[in-house]
Amino acid sequence: MGTRILLVNLDALGTVLATTAQLPAIKRSYPNSHITWITRKNALPLLANNPFIDHLVEWNDENRMVLLQQKFELVLNADKSRPAAAFMNLVNAEIKCGFGLNQNGAIVPLNAGAEYSFRLGVDDHFKFRINKRTGNDILAEAWEIDYRRDEYVLQLTAAELADCESWRKELGLDEAPLVIGVNTGCSELFALKKLELDTQAEAIRQIATEMPEAKIILLGGREDTERNQRLLEMTDGVAIPTPTTLGLRAGIILENLADIIVSGDSLGLHIAIALKKYVVAWFGLSCAAEVDLYERGIKIIRDLPCAPCWKKACDLPHGPICVTEFKPKWIVNAVREVYNAHNSTIVEVAQKQLANTELVLLR
Repeated sequence: MGTRILLVNLDALGTVLATTAQLPAIKRSYPNSHITWITRKNALPLLANNPFIDHLVEWNDENRMVLLQQKFELVLNADKSRPAAAFMNLVNAEIKCGFGLNQNGAIVPLNAGAEYSFRLGVDDHFKFRINKRTGNDILAEAWEIDYRRDEYVLQLTAAELADCESWRKELGLDEAPLVIGVNTGCSELFALKKLELDTQAEAIRQIATEMPEAKIILLGGREDTERNQRLLEMTDGVAIPTPTTLGLRAGIILENLADIIVSGDSLGLHIAIALKKYVVAWFGLSCAAEVDLYERGIKIIRDLPCAPCWKKACDLPHGPICVTEFKPKWIVNAVREVYNAHNSTIVEVAQKQLANTELVLLR
């Protein structure tokens, strides 16, 4: 097996997908290695068919017991969570990077490289106002590996690529010169990552008016089913619905149909980045600096004294103005700007109809 490496990454689906960008660097440093990745069951589809992962393991009692009987040369923990940190304490490994637990049950950095990431977790001013580094840059430092701004790794199978073409025809997208996907929602954990329905509906209507050549599809997961139905009714038939209940891999296939993705900071955004799509991403409560678009998009960031905040509910008298005072025209202008800047490349990629093209996309 060569160097045995264990990766621990359990929390937040988008973060798990973003962490795949560390895999090329790990393989550069340890070319003769065997990588095991343990994660929660709901994240497994994001890592399926990943050429860098030798052993993908579900986070459960049986698998943890088996892993704790093995020895690794290197174990890397991405999560500042007590379950992951406690597990790190028990793993038999020569080198541990990331986070563990101290004797009082507090999460602590295990190595010097993890100090910066640890500070972000305990110092809101530093995280919200000072830091300008991306999450992957910070994680590479925590893991003490070579950072070269590698891309996410998300690879569709041949059968899934064929499914893309089937869906393209079924949804009437095969002749469209431009497909814009609107990722409408997010998980219920941070509901304020969702724009108001009226805002999204007006943005869709304006895009349809100003860019009549484009087809607009609604994207989302099971939790967005009702929301997408409402948007379909509110947009006078200009938006095309896609299934929301077929599972995570099917959702990735459907998102791959779009040339440009409009999304808040959610799993849908990270899937778009992983698929090398052009994106228009809006940010409110979360930290825009930590997300790398790889020169394939625009971030809509407002200068608000109360954002980012990472709060699950707004407790301010004026309410969540990051959502309620958001103007649809900002999205429309950003979509137009992205399309104008990348028109020739978008057309070329669409013609190739590849999910994970190796084509170098230039801004």
